[in-house]
Amino acid sequence: EMERRAQEVIDRCWAQGEGNPILFIHDVGAGGISNALPELVNDAGRGGRFELRKVPNAEPGMSPLEIWCNEAQERYVLAVAAERLPEFIRLCERERCPYAVVGEATKERTLILEDALFQNRPIDLPLETLLGKPPRMHRKAATVQRPLAELKLDGLSLKEAAQRVLGHPTVADKSFLITIGDRTITGLVARDQMVGPWQVPVADCAVTATAFDVYTGEAMAMGERTPVAVNSAAASARLAVGEALTNLAAASIGEMGRVNLSANWMAAPSVPGDGADLYAAVQAVGMELCPALGITIPVGKDSMSMSTVWEQDGVEKRVTAPLSLVVSAFAPCLDVRRTLTLQLLPEQDSVLLLLDLGRGKNRLGGSILAQVCSQTGVVAPDVDSAADLKAFWNAIQELLATGLLLAYHDRSDGGIFACVMEMCFAGKVGAEVSLEQDEEAFAALFSEELGAVVQVRNADLPRVFAVLERHGIKDIARKVAAPIGEGDFRVTQCGATVLEDSLLEWRRIWSDVTHRIALLRDNPDCADEELAWKLDPQDPGISPVVNFEIRFGADFGTPAPMAILREQGVNGQVEMAAAFTQAGFRAVDVHMSDILSGRVSLADFRGLAACGGFSYGDVLGAGEGWAKSILFNSKARVEFEAFFRRPDTFALGVCNGCQMMSNLRSLIPGADWWPRFVQNRSGRFEARVASVRIESTPSVLFNGMAGSVLPVAVAHGEGFVEFSGESALKSAAGLVAARFVDNHHEATERYPLNPNGSPQGMTSFTSKDGRVTILMPHPERVFRAVQQSWTPPGWEGDAPWMRFFRNARQWVG
Repeated sequence: EMERRAQEVIDRCWAQGEGNPILFIHDVGAGGISNALPELVNDAGRGGRFELRKVPNAEPGMSPLEIWCNEAQERYVLAVAAERLPEFIRLCERERCPYAVVGEATKERTLILEDALFQNRPIDLPLETLLGKPPRMHRKAATVQRPLAELKLDGLSLKEAAQRVLGHPTVADKSFLITIGDRTITGLVARDQMVGPWQVPVADCAVTATAFDVYTGEAMAMGERTPVAVNSAAASARLAVGEALTNLAAASIGEMGRVNLSANWMAAPSVPGDGADLYAAVQAVGMELCPALGITIPVGKDSMSMSTVWEQDGVEKRVTAPLSLVVSAFAPCLDVRRTLTLQLLPEQDSVLLLLDLGRGKNRLGGSILAQVCSQTGVVAPDVDSAADLKAFWNAIQELLATGLLLAYHDRSDGGIFACVMEMCFAGKVGAEVSLEQDEEAFAALFSEELGAVVQVRNADLPRVFAVLERHGIKDIARKVAAPIGEGDFRVTQCGATVLEDSLLEWRRIWSDVTHRIALLRDNPDCADEELAWKLDPQDPGISPVVNFEIRFGADFGTPAPMAILREQGVNGQVEMAAAFTQAGFRAVDVHMSDILSGRVSLADFRGLAACGGFSYGDVLGAGEGWAKSILFNSKARVEFEAFFRRPDTFALGVCNGCQMMSNLRSLIPGADWWPRFVQNRSGRFEARVASVRIESTPSVLFNGMAGSVLPVAVAHGEGFVEFSGESALKSAAGLVAARFVDNHHEATERYPLNPNGSPQGMTSFTSKDGRVTILMPHPERVFRAVQQSWTPPGWEGDAPWMRFFRNARQWVG
């Protein structure tokens, strides 16, 4: 909550461009303000004089040392020109963001800290003494050879191995983690974790758009192979870089030099052997691989105390984490629309090609297969050739740009078995994997060498192989699988089937981890319903029905003024403003503090949109708290009541704003029957893509959209509809504007197709005259086709939800 308020202040400042009142800024992290304040003034070539007791502090018992050095987060230190300070303070007050003027910069490069309580000066020294170059640390470390043993698979059948690998948490379905975090916030997300019409969490990379009116963007991906560090620290580090790149290759980026890396190192260098491992790993990527690839690592962090020691029954015990490098790769994206996914398409006249950067070595050391057998193996995969990796990248980028690939998925945890299986899950399409005659099945299926599997039409194979040959890697490509009509996954070798089961049975194993965790953490009935939905062979997936013209209404002249209303913690105002701006409004940022102070009057607006987010720290019923700040404040109550009663106005409440507006029912004509919105049936925050059916109502926003079924972003913790009684429920007849429906378009209470569990799927309501509409889902995050997690073929430019906002502009006139 505090970080959000601080960010809003910073945003208001930098948005002024050259008029930004912030001269310098520094986040508060390690060392607290004892580090941040001296660095702030030092970077400006100045010294500083500070007053310790001006630092905000709710704990009076803290010593001067604790106040100066504590590492409390959600704080920034910044320099503001003295003449701009009143303006900066007004911004802080508007956002209700605490601030404190703690000192001033001085020409003399000295750090002075004064303490008014004790009337002394705890610090008075030249900055050079504090921030001058310290002596370089020297550390000696010796390499330790760990006792490794060859992988033994005694008595393990191929099917049991496949089941163990698929059920390992590293490989398995991680929906339980993904659906509790907001993945559509900003309205700029073009590619999230969920892939395809069945929303399977298997995406290789993340992609966001630069703005609401362009197709450029940013792509991000991660790579890590920590278990391999037990076998080889250098190989583990190289694989982390390689995996990040093979993940990122799914996005339209261009040359590899556009990629930058962030390196997160974790190690215990004080433990014998681990210091040498860290040295070897840093040298492998920092001095060798990345320079050979032509990419940089400009940022990162480290944790160098990954070992703990304790005594138990007089015996010293120690747990040490293996050396770990987590690589985050990021790059500007040329066109967010070109991002490849791993959704296997049911094109029978197509094949899956394996691009094997391991060149047939199929090393199993450190693999998931080894882990599920409680072993490590000896020889692990590696990046044997930086040239091969670079050629692979360039070839994939060219194939992506020319549209020759139908699907793409990198090979990593779980090997080619998990890779192809996840492609099948995403497309609900069966596949047959064909092993070569001389391949050892375990190694071929489960080795985690770098590479990727791509789906290509048979007719396009000559062109694809020509591109691979031009980049010098045609010899690493071979046909490894093909989609099959029936819903099975099987592996054959020399014409004989060596592994086979139905796709739904494999999916049951893959989703077991997430199901069991959800049973413990969430409403167990919801967990069971979600698993049943995942295993439903008749579910057709998201199936939109659009029966209206999206580009509705004339092009208007002067944009109509539109109030984009927010309260502290609200975070959905930018995409809401973008949607209404695109529809022909002039969106104006209005904070509740503007209304309460009288700086802004709703009399100046024709439209009002209350936005979603996490007001009041996202405590239960936060929207009700927002409503009470209106109902119990005479100035605000008069403003809102007058606005709602004007016949020439309309209003929209979304998510948190929906909950808030439902509690203003007494001020809204024809809305006295509106329900409350309480905690979801699952007991969790729900971030989903769900389908809603638009009902026939007088809502001015849904005009002409009745009967359509549209996918929409869902992100809320309290969306369950609760009516005050039977009479209120009866009053809802003809005024329920939208309902959650299943993929057969029937109103549903089934989870997760109805994420909050509301009765009869109800999720949107309108007032009797249609001027005020509230809904829990987020249409403002899906008004462009590129904002959708999945779209049917042919969706381009404006998405169907744009009609919702154009209706408002048409009604205003």
